[in-house]
Amino acid sequence: MSDLLVPLYKLPPRSEGQSKAAGVNIRRANSFELTVVTDFIKKEFSQGWADETSTVFNRQPIPCFIATENKRVIGFATVDSTRRGFFGPTGVASTERGRGVGKALLIASLWDLWDQGYAYAIIGAAGPVDFYVKTVNASIIPDSTPGVYVDMLERG
Repeated sequence: MSDLLVPLYKLPPRSEGQSKAAGVNIRRANSFELTVVTDFIKKEFSQGWADETSTVFNRQPIPCFIATENKRVIGFATVDSTRRGFFGPTGVASTERGRGVGKALLIASLWDLWDQGYAYAIIGAAGPVDFYVKTVNASIIPDSTPGVYVDMLERG
């Protein structure tokens, strides 16, 4: 999968970084929520993504955004975890997809990169390319496969 480049100066309004779904809150994770967030990621996605996300919990402010509903995590998104200026990993629980939660997490996270002074963001090994192109004007970076994801250790 190719990497994508996002021009942060063309982001949708910040208001789109709030979920339209009733009862869903998009906010930064707190340091004391590390285990709850990484357990959610491990259960819904993978241990690798949980490991990747855990790296951002030692920074302030924490560059991990979570979607919560009824005091539980239903989605997450990080920036600056794999590399500086990178968006991801990100995901929404399979039972919660189609509600606009992923879009809200994406926009909130990318605005965070803009606020840090970045002009562009990279989405590494992007999955739903059409979604990113449509939502945040992303474009494919030529010859970016496998990108930074080389010589990865195998899990035993």
